[in-house]
Amino acid sequence: MTNSNSKGWQFNKQINLSVLIQLIFLACLIIGSWVNLQRQLDLLQKDVSRLLQCQEQLQQKTEVLSDKSISYEYRLSAAEEVLYRRNSSKSGHP
Repeated sequence: MTNSNSKGWQFNKQINLSVLIQLIFLACLIIGSWVNLQRQLDLLQKDVSRLLQCQEQLQQKTEVLSDKSISYEYRLSAAEEVLYRRNSSKSGHP
């Protein structure tokens, strides 16, 4: 009888050890996944920060170009006005 009890106890011990190893392996996988996720989030945060910086630079360049465009429109309008007056005075139109 002790022989069958001894085998039963060893069998349970092996199952418990197997379950323990599986739980440790599962915990390692969870921790590894969490660490990987944290790394990915750090990279994403850096990418988003860089994207925001680029967006601000692009917005500043767009504002400068818009200001220049308005300035050139006024200059073109003034030049057209001068040309129109010159052509009108040469042809005798008031």
